[in-house]
Amino acid sequence: MSHSHNTAIAEGVLTPRTVSRKHKRRVVRSCALLLAPLSVGLAACSGGSDGSSLASAPYDATDAVAVNADADSKDVDPDKALEVTAQHGDTLTDIFASDASGHVVQGELSEDGKHWRSTGPLAADARYTLKVSTENDEGAPGRRTVHFRTKAASKHLSVKLGPDNGTYGVGQPLTAKLGRAIKKPAQRELVERALKVKSTPHVDGSWHWVNSKELHYRPRSYWPAHASITLRSSLEGLKVRNGLYGGKTDPVRMRTGDRIEAITDASSLVMKVKKNGKTIRTIPVTTGKSGYETRNGIKVILTKEPYVRMTSASIGAGDFYDLGVHWATRLTSSGEYVHGAPWSVASQGVSNTSHGCTGMSSSNAKWFFDHVRQGDIVQHVNTAGDRMAPFGNGFGDWNLGWKKWRAGSAVNTKPVGSGPADAARLRPSV
Repeated sequence: MSHSHNTAIAEGVLTPRTVSRKHKRRVVRSCALLLAPLSVGLAACSGGSDGSSLASAPYDATDAVAVNADADSKDVDPDKALEVTAQHGDTLTDIFASDASGHVVQGELSEDGKHWRSTGPLAADARYTLKVSTENDEGAPGRRTVHFRTKAASKHLSVKLGPDNGTYGVGQPLTAKLGRAIKKPAQRELVERALKVKSTPHVDGSWHWVNSKELHYRPRSYWPAHASITLRSSLEGLKVRNGLYGGKTDPVRMRTGDRIEAITDASSLVMKVKKNGKTIRTIPVTTGKSGYETRNGIKVILTKEPYVRMTSASIGAGDFYDLGVHWATRLTSSGEYVHGAPWSVASQGVSNTSHGCTGMSSSNAKWFFDHVRQGDIVQHVNTAGDRMAPFGNGFGDWNLGWKKWRAGSAVNTKPVGSGPADAARLRPSV
């Protein structure tokens, strides 16, 4: 039990007593506050040689304590508060309730020391131990211990953590997709605090609520190269709201590789590929022509696809095309790729002729395909296109400044609400 609770107990039980009895109780309380848990304090204080009842071993307080959770019960309702009541003139001096994982249930003791009620939620389908310490009219200490189990939840909040276990580029965000919408600030804070991120080396990062059912996590800047990152959820069994409890979630273990960044300048029509800060290849490219301009900004590689069929119908283009494309590295859900474009080699490094993708020779596309992985960074600058959206079309998370990113956290500040809707176009362009 915390010191704040012990203090409340001491004040609550002293009021109705006489001066002499107050003095005796203060001696007992002072020991309990100095030596935690209370059972240790009572044992340490019971070594007196005056023959008083304080020197006795705790008596069995089963008949002196009423608990609304029956001993050995397996169906206690976790939506109801846990209550303890002293009977037959006894007084409650300490209450300690915790589950099998060591999570302590917070509670409040009445001023007269006769009633205790939990103020913190119980978990669903969890084993609990309740330890109650009492005092009778003679000042002798009593003890009752109750074991019980709460009922399983009828509704669970599923959480899918991402990405899958594996090695990724330094731009890969962590994700948490919820099975139900969470809108209230207090519920969002509870969920967010239960999503634990640990990285080696350590980085400062933050969750951002994309909408009521999805969160993304990223550091202030990219992950360090060759970092180890673990994402876990401690939501299982926790009460999110009445009737809804966190479900079991598998953890994510992710590593980062080298820091790979591909920066494409749509004005000079050159892509520079950097590895750990050093340029390792310069590639002539062509990007989106007028009416199909490539998006500006930072994108994260989503997938690598050796072959993709791209058609004008997929993006509603007025000029017809139907092409089989090799060495396609996807950047957006709507179909923006880096890929081989042997039909436009004469334009690469000269003019923009694509329908939004970044085209290059087949040999350069194969080299790029072989040297990047999911989570690596591709940045486009100096295009005439729109800014890459932070959400809804792949991972544009890095296009939000750190202040705005943190503003989307329920823990750091108030939530900013839902993110943009999903992009309408989900087919490849060329």
